Amino acid sequence: MSKPLKIDFVSDVSCPWCAIGLKSLEHALQQVGDGISAELHFQPFELNPQMPAEGQDIVEHLTEKYGITPEQVQRNSDLIRERGESVGFEFRMERRNSVYNTFDAHRLLHWAELEGRQRELKHALLRAYFTEGDNPASHEVLARLAGEAGLDVERARDVLASGAYAEETRAQERFYLEQGIHSVPAVIINDRYLISGGQPAEVFEQALRQVAAQA
Repeated sequence: MSKPLKIDFVSDVSCPWCAIGLKSLEHALQQVGDGISAELHFQPFELNPQMPAEGQDIVEHLTEKYGITPEQVQRNSDLIRERGESVGFEFRMERRNSVYNTFDAHRLLHWAELEGRQRELKHALLRAYFTEGDNPASHEVLARLAGEAGLDVERARDVLASGAYAEETRAQERFYLEQGIHSVPAVIINDRYLISGGQPAEVFEQALRQVAAQA
């Protein structure tokens, strides 16, 4: 088998299109089968780095940030829910009332990669926010999700309380911003090939096959 493809998935845990894009990418990886292997790394990006820990009402936030009406917010939510259903991800918009700061979630994801459980934690975080309506800024929520992902809960609490991996997370955020990544999801294959947005699985599959053939 050829060398695994390196895939950097730049995203935020409060980004609905990132949840859709991840599901599509994973479907594509299933479609290419054992002939193409990949190492998936989740890289930090904050949609709202200045958001306070207590968060902001989601409709208020979206209307202020994007200059759209509450009716447009609802239409966009309906579209996202439908796209989620098409890839097997459940959005429960009625449970998600606020937008929160996600920096601590990214710190925990950095630690989870060192422990070999990053993908599991990423799934738990997306499900907690978009399906269950949990607060990803809450240390109690984050510690519980770490446990669900197979990580040590007490160690997760220590990481969160200590501010560990903050410098490393900030450095990764700066790196991708300097590379021109200003919207997510951004999927980078072998440090060279960029796919932007929550694309259909077919787009990811075609790209995986092309890059693997060139490699």
